[in-house]
Amino acid sequence: MSTMDFLNELGIQGCLPGAYCGTWLETGGEVHSVHSPATGEEIAQVRLATRDDYERCAAAAQEAFLRWRSLPAPQRGEIVRKIGLALREKKEALGRMVTWEAGKILEEGRGEVQEAIDIADFAVGLSRQLYGLTIKSERPQHHMRETWHPIGPVGVITAFNFPAAVWAWNAMLALVCGDSLIWKPSLKAPLTAIAMTRVVAPVLEAEGFGALATLVIGPDQDVGETMIRDRRLPVISATGSCRMGRYVGKVVAERLGRSILELGGNNAVIVLEDADLDMALRAILFGAVGTTGQRCTSTRRLLVQKSVLPELKERLLKAYASVPVGNPLEASTLMGPLIDEDAVQQMQAALQKATEQGGEILFGGKVLDLPGPLAGGHYVEPCLVAAHKDMEIVKEETFAPILYIIPVEDYAEAMEIHNSVPQGLSSALFTKDLRLAETFLSETGSDCGIANINLGTSGAEIGGAFGGEKDTGGGRESGSDAWKAYMRRQTSTVNYGTELPLAQGIHFG
Repeated sequence: MSTMDFLNELGIQGCLPGAYCGTWLETGGEVHSVHSPATGEEIAQVRLATRDDYERCAAAAQEAFLRWRSLPAPQRGEIVRKIGLALREKKEALGRMVTWEAGKILEEGRGEVQEAIDIADFAVGLSRQLYGLTIKSERPQHHMRETWHPIGPVGVITAFNFPAAVWAWNAMLALVCGDSLIWKPSLKAPLTAIAMTRVVAPVLEAEGFGALATLVIGPDQDVGETMIRDRRLPVISATGSCRMGRYVGKVVAERLGRSILELGGNNAVIVLEDADLDMALRAILFGAVGTTGQRCTSTRRLLVQKSVLPELKERLLKAYASVPVGNPLEASTLMGPLIDEDAVQQMQAALQKATEQGGEILFGGKVLDLPGPLAGGHYVEPCLVAAHKDMEIVKEETFAPILYIIPVEDYAEAMEIHNSVPQGLSSALFTKDLRLAETFLSETGSDCGIANINLGTSGAEIGGAFGGEKDTGGGRESGSDAWKAYMRRQTSTVNYGTELPLAQGIHFG
């Protein structure tokens, strides 16, 4: 596949419609230009959706749900299996689309599409495992059970940094659970959403269920606001900033809907003096530099025991100096661009605050002016900052490749600093001490939704539930029992006797 053939293969060219509900709509909004962060050049345009376009999609999703929920779950799983096969066939083109639109390197672009394929496989098996419970009744000749049923159309709001995988986490589970979907992608990465829909839609259309996976690309004030207030959507899954999550959670709660919130992370790696430094170095580098620091699980704080700090710092400086920054489609590149100019400016503002608060830039942080076709891209140097625990900027999430290095005396001080930030997504400890490792994973250890031993903060597998605590929102997606968020629970009791005893031994009449 030549450099840009994937755009033609996925039909990404010209001015594209911004809504799909079993058919592509002639949307009535403004034309939105989408640029690659790698070059700054326009890739394509999208005619944005309006409130009226959203209404058509929501009505179609509701109608599709009412039919889909009656299909036995294993039959729904069979259709999801076909979706997984369709994604496999287009994995390379979709991976390149993710890379060119979001800026992550090609291996990460491919990996993101593989996540979508993996969660489809997971969901197929799940379709035969939507287990409930049987419960012993206190009343004779009574049988109690707890069952799970489809809940309704699910609204999915995704961010630019994972423009394919996060939708798939929600979509594949929701589909086997019997729900339909309305997807609002980020305006920074709408083309991947169009491409994903074009791959998935024909599978659903062939089964008569095209509107199960609707897509609405539009401004927050029109599409986003309407979606989160829509009572037809009992569940809203939203990925984004903590500020956005607080607003979404409040609005959805006011109508007594459910929110699955995947918000900011300020993730730390703790390195103790007995750690395997070779292993720690690799994990820290990928966690801090991967996706140009634009993952919610990116490593942003490094808490290092003082006795090994000089050696680890020296190793990090050498490693950072060797990171190739450039065209994300080239195999030799390890770090691509930031998503846009705003992200570049936010990084520079954070570094200025860091130095004002007593931090020292040890390496990088400069804006890069790359030659040739990359001249319009948003490239920066990955940055190492010597910091201290009282710096306020260290408690904030900056979506950029900035790693704050903080010295600690021992495990106890490391944990005090680790748990002191508002966010609670991912965490990691490098040690060979079994007792400290288990303590880190205990109720007195990491306060994050993800806690790892001897591996980094980034790179979760789909088998486990993904999400975090505190300002990260508390939501869970992907594996384990995250499927329960897309269903409603029902407790039922059957009296198969000839008497009518009441619970708690009550006698009436």
